[in-house]
Amino acid sequence: MNILVLNGSPRVNGNTAALVDAFAQGAAEAGHKVTVVEVCKKKIAGCLACEYCHTKGNGKCIQQDDMQEIYPVLEEAEMIVLASPVYYHSFTGQLQCAINRIYALDKPKNLKKAALILSSGSDHVYCGAIYEYQNSFLNYLKLEDMGIYSAYGKQNKTEEKLNELREFGKSL
Repeated sequence: MNILVLNGSPRVNGNTAALVDAFAQGAAEAGHKVTVVEVCKKKIAGCLACEYCHTKGNGKCIQQDDMQEIYPVLEEAEMIVLASPVYYHSFTGQLQCAINRIYALDKPKNLKKAALILSSGSDHVYCGAIYEYQNSFLNYLKLEDMGIYSAYGKQNKTEEKLNELREFGKSL
């Protein structure tokens, strides 16, 4: 299975990156092709709501930024994993821009499954991200929910939590 991970963390060696790495290791061990895109290293603007993609653009966004590198990978992906630290009850702004730009494709043709990986310093701060994932992302794109994984505070980077993500990747 082709899996695309959109990592919304600006911290290269942060907690979210560790969770994503563990998941990717497990999924790769199970024979899946995993592509991790660190969206914070990319120049991805927000959606302009110009509707070019659904009129003259035939599914292509008018903006020529780094999202153009992600679209082909997204079109081949059978599963997408959204990964983000939660700083203020939802995804990072950088990840939100990438999510909004998926609108140009409407529904990526091979995408069937999704999962969510969240990290935070505190518990009970995930509601905004989970709501968007479940109600906007899963329901709109009609994706099968493969799970929501979260870590907070001292749980981050523990061997127990990293093993949980590795095992999740292997189980796919």
